Amino acid sequence: MNKILFLFACLTFPGISFSQDSLNMSVLYNWQDPSLSKSSLYSNAYNEVWGYAKDGREYAIIGTTRGTHFFDVTNPSSVVLVDFIQGRDTGRNIVHRDYHDYHGYLYMVSDEGNASLQIADLSFLPDSVSLVYDQDTAIKLSHNIFIDSAAGKLYNCGGGNSKKFGVFSLANPLSPQLLFQCENDISWWGATVGTGGYVHDAFARNDTVFCNAGDGLYVVNFSGTPTLLASLTSYPDIGYNHSGWLSEDGSIYAMGDETHGKKMKILDVSNLSSIQFLDTVGVSGDNNAILHNQIIRGNYVYVAYYYNGVFVYDISNPSSPVLVGFYDTSTEFNYRSFKGAWGVYPFLPSGNLLVSDMQEGLFVMDVSQAVVGVQELKQERFKVYPNPIVSELNVVGIQDFGGEYTVSITDVNGKLVVKGIIQNSFMRVNNIKIPSEIPSGVYVVSIFNSTFAESIKIIKN
Repeated sequence: MNKILFLFACLTFPGISFSQDSLNMSVLYNWQDPSLSKSSLYSNAYNEVWGYAKDGREYAIIGTTRGTHFFDVTNPSSVVLVDFIQGRDTGRNIVHRDYHDYHGYLYMVSDEGNASLQIADLSFLPDSVSLVYDQDTAIKLSHNIFIDSAAGKLYNCGGGNSKKFGVFSLANPLSPQLLFQCENDISWWGATVGTGGYVHDAFARNDTVFCNAGDGLYVVNFSGTPTLLASLTSYPDIGYNHSGWLSEDGSIYAMGDETHGKKMKILDVSNLSSIQFLDTVGVSGDNNAILHNQIIRGNYVYVAYYYNGVFVYDISNPSSPVLVGFYDTSTEFNYRSFKGAWGVYPFLPSGNLLVSDMQEGLFVMDVSQAVVGVQELKQERFKVYPNPIVSELNVVGIQDFGGEYTVSITDVNGKLVVKGIIQNSFMRVNNIKIPSEIPSGVYVVSIFNSTFAESIKIIKN
């Protein structure tokens, strides 16, 4: 919130609305826990947000000074706290946590205190999660992690233990193996990358890693002997290069300088031998505005902009980005510190956006008025009949779209009853047998793949 006249903003829960600035975005759900300790540095009880989808259900994951909280947000009007994993260290000294999932596991780190790398098994969702690894031998402190799922590697950035950039193999997901501690194992690293080899955050895909290292951007290939592919240490509106995200086609990089008054940079990285600056985008005329994290999905970049809240830009023309939505999550007055919106997660199949605010907690947001295509994600693609059912359920595609889909039937508590694969084609009927021993009651039919999820309630007589 960047207002000289401070406006009272009420806590928002389902059914209560925020009195704050917005454009084409609305709050579906907000979670806060007043019992949580607030950090001594920035008075933040909350930090990073992540998301996960499984068996037609959607989950929000948020870090706090206490640990990691898991929510089922499939139905934002009826959100369920599924589980909680306490951090190795907790309390007022905890500012940062970070997350990334891989092969059904969630990797969790922190940058303060007596921390560790924690790994949670997500296969038991929606009932619970299970902590299966908690060690500080591979990683003790970490500022950020990023997992290259295609290459099976985890990149560990920064950390108060002075390890500046580490590369780990996840060939065994529950036993990360160090491949490179770059500042020690790569002869040119410390003198070339950042300040002494420090990397603040990274984006990795197919062994190509975009290292955001404070003083600039460094692109390194880790497929064999590490090779520097490109560097960018001079660009317009330069500040402290904090983080970035690569577009799905690999041509555009959105880079954020965590410096008050600096804007996000849009780069053309289709030719790494000649990276091109395209444009800056951000809050205009506000020298206190400061961005934190950004993620690209499709033609949109979603930005957590600290005190100013969360912003969405259309970058279909990357040389001229357009603001299409924002929501001011923060109630804090901007006095050039670091508070407000921390992170975003736009990859849920429903198209709903997850946002974390350092003081205001977890948000589930509707961006369908801002983002073209979200309404299509939510549009009904299937019909089911009969309803009520007795022994057989029919699933009918009502559009001509191909692809393989999973169908599951769960009870109202999320317990799986039936699961199968359907190959949809227009007006094809898929018969699903319902076991006779299933009791009468209300059930949820979920039909989903990696980009789509639809849930329909049914009754069994």
